[in-house]
Amino acid sequence: MTINVAAIGALGQVGQTVCRAVLEEEGMDLVAAVDVRAETSSWTLRDLGLPSDLPVTADLNALSETGATHAVDFTVAEAARSTLRWLATNGIHAVVGTTGFSDVDTTAFGAAFASSDANAIIAPNFSISAVLMIRFAEIAAPFFDTAEIVEMHHTNKIDAPSGTAVTTAERMAAASDTWGADPTTHEIFEGARGGVGPAGIRVHSIRMKGAVAHQEVILGAEGQSLTIRQDSYDRTSFMPGVLLALRRIADHPGLTIGLDPLLNI
Repeated sequence: MTINVAAIGALGQVGQTVCRAVLEEEGMDLVAAVDVRAETSSWTLRDLGLPSDLPVTADLNALSETGATHAVDFTVAEAARSTLRWLATNGIHAVVGTTGFSDVDTTAFGAAFASSDANAIIAPNFSISAVLMIRFAEIAAPFFDTAEIVEMHHTNKIDAPSGTAVTTAERMAAASDTWGADPTTHEIFEGARGGVGPAGIRVHSIRMKGAVAHQEVILGAEGQSLTIRQDSYDRTSFMPGVLLALRRIADHPGLTIGLDPLLNI
């Protein structure tokens, strides 16, 4: 059975990568491309260098008109809040890589898709290596006394810390709450020690040209340390996870957070 996919945020870099991945994937058809920026310009995917004459529209109703059964959203939280409610109301499965949602948001999404014919997966990171990094950090957490997270992203990312870093800190804090106290008593530059996350785990965010998505988890105990590092050098690194989610979302009712249930880890 062919999966009819709509890309939301199609003019963005990740959105374009999603379009290309779906166009090249057997058993999937890209039937709609949506981006609010299309309100002021007449774009087709071919204008973006993609092998398709599909127009890019600003109207979500195009998803219903083209028979989309699944949608991939890589936008911003402000826009995605209303988009996900629309998808739930219209019975379209949602695969969401947008970050910056609050607990209130995810509770609302869970309620919306619980009463919908469609399901949703929201993942802080669709790179399989990033999902494994978070899991490895969670496993390691009880064996160390101190830990810090350093994440680096491109300069177009507007939220900090990243959703991946937040999830990593939350999972590590749930695995162990016996972290040593921060010895710092004086910061010469305010914020030099980073932000304080769950269980006091420090998180440092870097925004830099040339970066895509990178994270280190550094754990320390007496006489030893462990560094777990993940790098996404290109946005194609997210696509195996996105395609997996598109194929498996129908089997996971309601709202699923993260790719872990799909990977059985």
